[in-house]
Amino acid sequence: MQYDRTDARILEIVQKNNRLTSEIIGELAGLSATACQRRLKRLRSDGIIEADVSIVSAKAVGRPIQMLVLVSLERERADIIDRFKKAIKSSAEVVNGFYVTGDADFVLYITSRTMEDYEQFTRRFFYENPDIKGFKTMVVMDRVKAGFAIPVEVPHED
Repeated sequence: MQYDRTDARILEIVQKNNRLTSEIIGELAGLSATACQRRLKRLRSDGIIEADVSIVSAKAVGRPIQMLVLVSLERERADIIDRFKKAIKSSAEVVNGFYVTGDADFVLYITSRTMEDYEQFTRRFFYENPDIKGFKTMVVMDRVKAGFAIPVEVPHED
């Protein structure tokens, strides 16, 4: 996956606001609207842009309880890891899931309406899963920053 300086500028722009028109993005990146549309289409098809999303306030949609959960598996075997990854993907409560190194095997970002709902979730998702050795919940007190913007490296031109 390769991109150039102009693509890098487009990526910076759409990460801040992906609702801008091709005309405006093109103007900011020094391109025509058509050239901008072509580049955006290629960036998406090449997988450089993975998704166009809106960041929704968990509180505003009735899910004010947010947790980061460290999960340890009984053992690290490919089939167990793959099964747990599938469970993460199919769970609406799990907003983000990361397979990590260190003290835990996975870190999950989970939202819930109430602590009682979260307790029910833990019974279903963690306690009933024999592959899970343990989990540690950290309740989020304040979301300081929310986003998916990645710093875009400008490629060196030879």
